[in-house]
Amino acid sequence: MAAHHGVPGQAPLTRPAFGLAIVGLGASLAPLDIAVNVALPDITRHFRLVLGDVQWLVICYVLVYGSLMLVCGKLGDLLGHRLIFRIGLAISAVGCAACAAAPDWPLFLWARAGQGIGTALALSCTPALATSLFPESARTRALAGFASSMAIAAAVGPFLGGVLVELWGWPAVYWVRVPIALAALALSGLLPSPKPDPRPFDAAGAVLLALCMSTLLSSLVLSQRREVPGTWSAALFAAALIVLFLYVRRAGRVPEPIIRPGLFADPAFAVPNVMNALANLAGFAILLLTPYYLVNVLKLSALVSGLVLALAYAGSLTGAPLSAWLVRRIGQRPTTFVGVALVGLGLLPLGFTNAATPLVVVAVLLIVEGIGQGLLTVAYTDIVTATLAPRDRGVAGSLALLTRTLGIVSGASVLTALQARGADGLAGIEGFLAGYRFAFVVAGGGLLAVLALSRLVPGAWSARTRGP
Repeated sequence: MAAHHGVPGQAPLTRPAFGLAIVGLGASLAPLDIAVNVALPDITRHFRLVLGDVQWLVICYVLVYGSLMLVCGKLGDLLGHRLIFRIGLAISAVGCAACAAAPDWPLFLWARAGQGIGTALALSCTPALATSLFPESARTRALAGFASSMAIAAAVGPFLGGVLVELWGWPAVYWVRVPIALAALALSGLLPSPKPDPRPFDAAGAVLLALCMSTLLSSLVLSQRREVPGTWSAALFAAALIVLFLYVRRAGRVPEPIIRPGLFADPAFAVPNVMNALANLAGFAILLLTPYYLVNVLKLSALVSGLVLALAYAGSLTGAPLSAWLVRRIGQRPTTFVGVALVGLGLLPLGFTNAATPLVVVAVLLIVEGIGQGLLTVAYTDIVTATLAPRDRGVAGSLALLTRTLGIVSGASVLTALQARGADGLAGIEGFLAGYRFAFVVAGGGLLAVLALSRLVPGAWSARTRGP
């Protein structure tokens, strides 16, 4: 039976679940980039880099796709989500191949930036494509399916990276994504293609918004680098605020801004956005610090450590469909609230683990945190999608992905500083555990404290609407 879409003008797809699988395949290119983390030592040796330089591999990629995400979502709304998705897949395939074949470090970084452009184009339109495949009454279930595909790719990434590097070396973590991108590109012709929207594109506003995001992300990234003076990151942060002011002023004067700043004046919209960023900031502690705890404190092998870390993503796989079920029964905002609470309740006790903590306790806490992230991702994305008009689904999906990116990039800076503060000069395992405890207690406890304070904001968590 054909699906009827929430966005008018799109041809129906008789098998929407197959369409969702195509979208998920294309979207998986982004979380599969986690495989690159496994290849970092080999890349460092191949290009004869000092340890600090290899960070630019991550910085180039995140800066480019984070800066362009909202603009690409808007392009999808105007030109068609399928078109922008397909252009992004093609650029991603070229970018990954260029990374794998790069003869020197500067060309490798240019290829990474190109890969970031492809990710911004393809990923920005995936939530909109996912929801367009199903009736509006099944919107939350479509988002749950999309979130599940992202969680699977994120869980597979580290293992896939380890196997590929072991068998064929570091270029394989890039080569493997070329056929994935090309397969998704070939199949994407089956996805619905709406007619172009005649609304104008605010090019000047797009430049201001991209500049704001790039300076903000740059300030967060540079704040992690000890060799960079703190005044640089502070100056970039101030510049981001100035450009944001200019964008807000322009958005009030044009008929069709990239995104309307007035949306954030409503606490029911602004607070979930902030909480999503903070939950991803706090949750990044697991990827940043827990691998060292598992290997150096619990003395687990790299393989077993990877399996344990994958439990957080397994939790997300459980949380995503559970979120769709809860949204239909208690509403979007209560489900989002529960998701953030579970993230905090999973993280806080991890700060009190040590060498004597049974592995099963760590595993349960990682699963709880993962379930919280799954609940949060689907319900929060549903809030954003329901708040913006159907014709702005690309911007809605891009915003949901952008707040996550801002949280993760901020987390790398904040959590590193917290760990160093907690260690406070102590050396060895004792110093690491002291810093680990401090980072997790502040991240988990702080998230729960902010969540409790957000209850005081009128209208922030009232169950205004339920999922379709």
